[in-house]
Amino acid sequence: MISVTELRNGTKVEMDGGLWECLDYSHLKMGRGGAKVVTKFRNMETGAIVDRTFNSGEKLQDIYVEGKTMQYLYKDGEDYMFMDMETFEQVHLSPTLVGDAAKFMKENTEVEVAMYGDKALTITLPNQVILKIVETDPGVRGDTVSGGTKPAKLETGATVQVPLFVEQDTSVKVDTRTGQYLSRA
Repeated sequence: MISVTELRNGTKVEMDGGLWECLDYSHLKMGRGGAKVVTKFRNMETGAIVDRTFNSGEKLQDIYVEGKTMQYLYKDGEDYMFMDMETFEQVHLSPTLVGDAAKFMKENTEVEVAMYGDKALTITLPNQVILKIVETDPGVRGDTVSGGTKPAKLETGATVQVPLFVEQDTSVKVDTRTGQYLSRA
């Protein structure tokens, strides 16, 4: 059990029959009466965000979330297949769980999966991935005064803005957190 006064950003707890991650907290001391803790939680299963206020003496059940390294294998219908790198077990993960990470995942990409028991909660990609450009318009000199950009479609289907000098069939580094072009690879 953890006291609500010990909550910090990123603390994971179990309450109301679900798994929640603390996004924001603040201690509120009124002139009269006891202190209160005002929090914002995100449901790790559904993504719902709720605001909760607790009295300073309340306790919550904290949970241990284990990070496992898994390798993305392939897409099986709607689901995504991953392999645990330690036990070589294959796991189906739903598109809602994978979310926006699917835009930057190609086969054999290693990701970090947050697990609670046997249940996958979130997927974290590496900060940078190298992907090949499969479709982009040719850059025309003289269109801009200073470095312009153009859209480029990557091998995973995602579209990023790249400088005019980058051509089709070029491998580029992309930041998975922001979806921005970093450099040629």
